[in-house]
Amino acid sequence: MTWFDPDCAAARPTGRYQGLDLLATAVLVFDDAARVVFANQAAEQLFEASRKNLVGLPAARLFVEDGMIDRLLAQARAHDLGQQRQLIDLKRIQHEPLTVQATATALYADDTPLLLELAEIEQQLRVSREERQLDQSEANRQLMRNLAHEIKNPLGGIRGAAQLLEAELPSPEQREYTRVIISEADRLQALVDRLLAPHRAPRVVADFNVHEVCERVRAVMLAEFPRGLAIERDYDASVPDCRGDKEQLIQALLNVVRNAAQALDERIADSSARIVLRTRVARHVTIARRHCRLALALHVIDNGPGIAEELRERIFFPLVSGREGGSGLGLTLAQTFVQHNDGMIEFESRPGRTDFRILLPL
Repeated sequence: MTWFDPDCAAARPTGRYQGLDLLATAVLVFDDAARVVFANQAAEQLFEASRKNLVGLPAARLFVEDGMIDRLLAQARAHDLGQQRQLIDLKRIQHEPLTVQATATALYADDTPLLLELAEIEQQLRVSREERQLDQSEANRQLMRNLAHEIKNPLGGIRGAAQLLEAELPSPEQREYTRVIISEADRLQALVDRLLAPHRAPRVVADFNVHEVCERVRAVMLAEFPRGLAIERDYDASVPDCRGDKEQLIQALLNVVRNAAQALDERIADSSARIVLRTRVARHVTIARRHCRLALALHVIDNGPGIAEELRERIFFPLVSGREGGSGLGLTLAQTFVQHNDGMIEFESRPGRTDFRILLPL
């Protein structure tokens, strides 16, 4: 694709549209000749091109169906557009065309008659998934807290009764049964304590460097898996300090990385297991139904077998595990800790690559 000369007249200053930079969706404003006169920051990200390169481009350079803008402009000039939605395909350098939902709005101005808002279909699905995840996680937390409290009281009575019974039994063989009861009661008590832990511990909010968190988790994991597992760093040094509970986020990241390492058993055996810790700044993202201009994107990427299809909708549910013998609490607690710090966790998975992304507002 050959970019339009940015020094042309169409690249004139467009201060009246600067407020559109606050939107999370991509926005393009077209002049009467179907050239771009303004592109907001979200549009720069969508097209992977700077505003300087986008301004002045004819619509034919941007869209697979080059006559679409001409039709919309004709309707806008005839005051017959109002607002119209349709699916269109974008051209992108070094990428396949991307299908987005376009909302066309008439501006009723002679020099700039048309505004086009572009929203990725995947982005809309992601927002819907996030809203569903928030509702489900809140319901799960309430259920598990109530259930844990209901279990905890009788557990103490069972354990105490077993201890009294053990003292009255004459033979070691009989006392072995009471030891099993005590041991299982202790195991269930530990499980209940883990369920209640995020709600008991006081939060200590302060500024912290996310790379210190990553390095601490990396050191712990390499001590647990000294052979066969490589944990690579891919840090963006420009990421500013975050604000939140550092210890909670260390535990959340540790749970996610440990979960990834446990899924890499076969690759660890042949020394091909790899986990990447990646930090980036994400712009204009939605977290917990709030728009954030800047956010930390902390990725945990592994080369394991991927998450089974039947588990993907339930992966953050309590007591759901894809590993035999797993407690199913690691990702649940990670999600809880991240949400306590106004963030969220999402993931993409396919065989050979699973990417958990922790988003935290900056």
